[in-house]
Amino acid sequence: MKKTRKTTNVLFYGIGGQGVLTAAEVCALAAMIDGYHVKKSEVKGMAQRGGSVESYVRFGERVHSPLPLSNDCDVIVCLHKQEYPRLKDEVKPKGKDLVPYLEKAQKAVGEKKLFLNTYMLGVLSAFLDIREESWLWALDQKFKKEQQQNRKFFLSGREEGQRHDL
Repeated sequence: MKKTRKTTNVLFYGIGGQGVLTAAEVCALAAMIDGYHVKKSEVKGMAQRGGSVESYVRFGERVHSPLPLSNDCDVIVCLHKQEYPRLKDEVKPKGKDLVPYLEKAQKAVGEKKLFLNTYMLGVLSAFLDIREESWLWALDQKFKKEQQQNRKFFLSGREEGQRHDL
């Protein structure tokens, strides 16, 4: 598989306790497994009280900084609708905003809100040049418990993202 030479910027954001940082960690690990140079940064607000949390993952042939330029994200992944207005403009003009998938993700996981970020990682995976096997390996490394459930929700999200119907 030919890797992209340019740096790809992904922003994850939501509120404390949703797994924003974990989702970014899985994405960074999957990119590393796939042979990319990766940098990750995180900003935590009052995370323990449901405050704002954001994390950037940058990967490519060579990445020099963990933070992208303002409004230069290729993909943004919002995990909490109330946080959307704050960072929605970080996506570049031809980038992908995954907030339209959030409602589908919430319906797909139902009461199992623990898997919302895993579903959204699946959606994200459909838009990035990272092999499915790398994503699944990264998920298995990060989630020692509930591996089958995480894989199930990831693959459901990936299938939804591959439809590109939003």
